[in-house]
Amino acid sequence: MSIHPQIIEKEGKKEFVVLPCEEFILMQEALEDYEDLCALRSEKSASQDEPTRPLDPILSELRD
Repeated sequence: MSIHPQIIEKEGKKEFVVLPCEEFILMQEALEDYEDLCALRSEKSASQDEPTRPLDPILSELRD
């Protein structure tokens, strides 16, 4: 991803960053994907010792 920020200074210090809307949306979506991945990894780690069942019997139960 390539971004094109515009830095706005206040009293000689970098204060704000302005991005094109499309780039901001792409960054926001990437951050949401990263947060989802972190939540998935956390849940997977927390449930590592939980009992599991094969998918086919569950699907059969749902169809009946």
